[in-house]
Amino acid sequence: MRAPAGLHLDYLSPAEYQSAGWADVLGVATFNGPPAPAPGSGEIPVAEVNTPLLLGTADVYEVWRSGQPAESGQRNRVRFRRSKNLLFGCIALAESEIAAGRAAPSALHAATEEAYREICATLDALGFPHLLRVWNYLPDINRDSDGIERYRQFNQARQHALSACGRAVRGKVPAASALGAASGSPLVVYFLASREAPAFIENPRQMSAYRYPREYGSHPPVFSRATLLRQKDSLTLFISGTASIVGHRSIHVGDTAAQTRETVANIAALLEEANRVERAARFSLGSLACKVYLRRPQDLPVIRAELAAALEPASRVIYLQADICRQDLLVEIEATGMCPLKADA
Repeated sequence: MRAPAGLHLDYLSPAEYQSAGWADVLGVATFNGPPAPAPGSGEIPVAEVNTPLLLGTADVYEVWRSGQPAESGQRNRVRFRRSKNLLFGCIALAESEIAAGRAAPSALHAATEEAYREICATLDALGFPHLLRVWNYLPDINRDSDGIERYRQFNQARQHALSACGRAVRGKVPAASALGAASGSPLVVYFLASREAPAFIENPRQMSAYRYPREYGSHPPVFSRATLLRQKDSLTLFISGTASIVGHRSIHVGDTAAQTRETVANIAALLEEANRVERAARFSLGSLACKVYLRRPQDLPVIRAELAAALEPASRVIYLQADICRQDLLVEIEATGMCPLKADA
């Protein structure tokens, strides 16, 4: 089968994963443990995330392809794979191990700062200066420890590390998500980076996350609402974890259906903004690959019904159980859109 042009995302079943071609694969994320070995996949970096899949699906593999030959490597604890212009990497750090002997406000702070310092050092060494998209999974994200909520500890440490590495903490920052993982899991971070800078997209309906007031913590989250990568033959839109937030406030607290509709409205606003910024873009809700996080598995029928009304039957959607960064949010959706470019675009 001919490889798709440019960066491409697939959600594969175990059978599809076993028969996949691997020459252009950049990396894989799994959600129910490591994948079964597949021929030719031995050096592919795999981010093992502990957020259970819903809908009775035993396994789904998130597979990122570049459309070009790729080679694997490792720098310290970052496993990576790169093509000519794109890089996928992942790192997993257990708080109990990395925090030993460290002078840090908390074990999570130490692990987060170490992970981001290693990521930045890897990108600098390999010549991929532009983070496009980052996925962060930390156990017990909403629990208080060391006198502060763990998500706020994470935000503080991420900002400290990025600043120390000479990277922006507002404005030109990557799309990102931060979700809870099962207790006892390591901190898992995986990411995509490029040699070329993306466009950075904000949502007119929302305050930029990096400008949040101090009521959300001493250090605001470091992410753009979306990033848009232009390649020779395609456009890729990375939509950050998106929820029922207008301005900077959570709305529809306690109402799962209304939160889902508001989340879709925010994603639609980002698509409109991306199409405005990049005139050649034709992103639509029906063209997205969506990853949906539910705080409460029992809300799945309600959320599925709302998304069935908003998306198209062929839309690619997977559902996972995970705690969300704010305790009053019940659903979060991240998405990826890919749009081919005409030769004269």
